[in-house]
Amino acid sequence: MTHPIATEWNENAGSHTKIAYAGLQLKDLVAAELNDFFQISYSDSLTKLEEHLGNQSILTLPEIILLEVDENEECFSLVERLKKNFLFNGLIIVLISLSNDKALKLKAMQLKVHDFYIYPFSMSDLRERLNFLVKFKLIKPKLIEISKEVDTTYKMPMGKRFMDLFISGCMILVLSPIMLLVVIAIKFGSKGPIIYKSKRVGTGYKTFDFYKFRSMRTDADKLLVELSTQNQYANEDGGTKAAFVKIKDDPRVTKLGKFLRNSSLDELPQLFNILLGDMSLVGNRPLPVYEAEMLTSNEWSMRFLGPAGLTGLWQITKRGKLDMSERERKKLDNFYAQNYSFWLDLKILIRTVPALLQKEKV
Repeated sequence: MTHPIATEWNENAGSHTKIAYAGLQLKDLVAAELNDFFQISYSDSLTKLEEHLGNQSILTLPEIILLEVDENEECFSLVERLKKNFLFNGLIIVLISLSNDKALKLKAMQLKVHDFYIYPFSMSDLRERLNFLVKFKLIKPKLIEISKEVDTTYKMPMGKRFMDLFISGCMILVLSPIMLLVVIAIKFGSKGPIIYKSKRVGTGYKTFDFYKFRSMRTDADKLLVELSTQNQYANEDGGTKAAFVKIKDDPRVTKLGKFLRNSSLDELPQLFNILLGDMSLVGNRPLPVYEAEMLTSNEWSMRFLGPAGLTGLWQITKRGKLDMSERERKKLDNFYAQNYSFWLDLKILIRTVPALLQKEKV
């Protein structure tokens, strides 16, 4: 099945996109593989690239800066200078490295470049990623309109919505004493808010406020960049960034947070998300924006055409397994989006209880 939005991105991006490239080692390969898809200007050095950019007007600036990481790592200084210049704030910056040095990737992420590739990698993957980054930047102000368009392909069945309201309402009443105890424990256990709130992407790429009991340190989001190389789903072959994030023995998690996570008590506030209609009891997990933006190809965008859920196929089949690949998780999400039904939901709900008692290994 081809996602309508993804198709539009692929058709409209590319040939009119201007790229400013700096580097010599991969120049010929880039030219051979990407010249038919983008308008690329080449510079042999970072100095020449900076001069080239300085000669551009607002109307002739490239959309993308594609840089080879040089031996002296001067590319990082150039990125810093570009980011300080308000004229270049909107540029998409992607780095390519011939070295598999994790420190280089960490440095790039700290500078908040849009992506970091380690050669060898698939040029088709790079082309698709560049296309998406350009189109996502262009359509970001219109996300509300886009979500409305996508939402026409999915309507919550009345029976599923009734089950969500009935079960979540009953669970809130029954579990309210436990939730109160958790609130008290978090309040006196560590500094910070009791409820962790973040933006998540659910059905039809709609974003909403996602609630959990806080199980991490208050600086968890900042530490994520430093811990990116420990991501369980990170590719080992130097490809694009992994779509999902999972860190073994995550040091950001508090002592109380480990208990809340192993018992899944940290998920209880999502019952209110279900009452609000942001989620369903059963579906594909809503993703943080930085993960969702990695799943825009025709192959994987299908997961967003099904309901977002508190539990789902991944939780009951692969929870806590170290051998679960990113592709396996995506396939489970796509399968549910295509095949969900009342009986499948009921089966998942029944199997969720023993899955919750299974201690996570990751």
